[in-house]
Amino acid sequence: MPILDALRQHARRAAQRASVPFSRTPAGVALLLSDGTVVAGARIESASYPLTIPALQAAWARARVADRSDIVAVAASRPLAPAEVALLAEDSRRTWHPADAEVATVDGASLHAVSAELAPFIDAPADPLAAAHAAAAHAHIPVSHFPVGCVLETDAGWVAGANVEHAPDWTRGLCAERVALATALAGGATTIRRIWLACPLAPGATPCGGCRQLLAEHAAEAEIVIWNGEGDPLRTTPAALLPGAFSADRLPS
Repeated sequence: MPILDALRQHARRAAQRASVPFSRTPAGVALLLSDGTVVAGARIESASYPLTIPALQAAWARARVADRSDIVAVAASRPLAPAEVALLAEDSRRTWHPADAEVATVDGASLHAVSAELAPFIDAPADPLAAAHAAAAHAHIPVSHFPVGCVLETDAGWVAGANVEHAPDWTRGLCAERVALATALAGGATTIRRIWLACPLAPGATPCGGCRQLLAEHAAEAEIVIWNGEGDPLRTTPAALLPGAFSADRLPS
């Protein structure tokens, strides 16, 4: 089917942007929305292996942050695991079936021709902290009701992210910082220059341990600017937030 073949090509291109220094096995995913828009995601590995961001999780979180839940098909650069299709089925509350090992679709859905891919970058904001607040408004948080927004300045452009939760399985969610990081790296960024973070319900709240680890691996010395309510923003770095972060040089060669 030409539409699914085109989607598969998007997934394979996404795999080329994966960050896989440990497995050296790139993986990419492309989600097709009801209007033909494509949302791509790439695998982002961590030296702390369980913190690795799977390609499907990255793409799904991007779609949710874009306020898009109308996913009708998925293509991957390698065979889809049943648990991956189950995530989409649980989130959409619709029945999915495999078209082949690498592609699945929603039963009965009309598939529009593949059009543009959702851009990873946003326009440079005049006020990045305000932009982080605005990003938090797009959080998908059916369980915690705790929105977080993150904006990254990178060498390739600006990226926004918000936290995304999967109610049936909390482990499938991603924090705002990781959504933004996965989007930036898959978009071609190689340097994270600065990070802005806003937790509207908790002024001054800092990244969780998992985010500290990922940020320490990819942006150890980048300045983090944290919204602090009526007070001055807090300023720190991932390296300062997580002294002694686990690094790749601790792993066997």
